[in-house]
Amino acid sequence: MTACGERGIGKLRVLIGLLVIVALVAAYFWATLTWSYAVGERAGWVQKFSRKGWICKTWEGELAMVSMPGAATEKFVFTVWENNVGAQINKLMGRRVALHYEQKVGLPTSCFGETRYYVTKVTLVEEIPLAPGVVVPTPAPSAPAK
Repeated sequence: MTACGERGIGKLRVLIGLLVIVALVAAYFWATLTWSYAVGERAGWVQKFSRKGWICKTWEGELAMVSMPGAATEKFVFTVWENNVGAQINKLMGRRVALHYEQKVGLPTSCFGETRYYVTKVTLVEEIPLAPGVVVPTPAPSAPAK
C-alpha cells in the first residue's frame, strides 16, 4: 500500500510542476503583450503595406520619413494587428500620416509580426512643417471621376 501511495504523490508532483510551468509561460506572454517598452509617433508616407503570414496574418508596412526637403528618406518598418487600423492605413495611402506605435520587446516568435513596432492608431497630417512658421498644406485627394 505504501508503494501505491508514493506513486500517486509522484504523479501529483509532476502535475503540479507542469501546471507551474504553464502558468509561468502564460504570465510571460501576458506581460510581453500588455507591456510596452516604448510608445511614440512617427510621421511620413506609407509606401508599402501588405497582409502577410502563413498562419498568423498581420499587416506589415513601411513608412518613408523625410526630416527636411532634399534629405535622404528614413524607413520605419511596422506591424499592425488590428484589421480596422489596417483599413484606415490603406485608405490614407499616398497622403502624409502620423502613426502611433507601441514597441514590444521579448515576443518569442514572428507569429506576432515581423517587427517590434505595432501601430495602434493612424491620423492624417494636414500640414508639413518646413521651418518654424512655414508650412506646406498636403493636397486633398481628388474626387473620383464619374
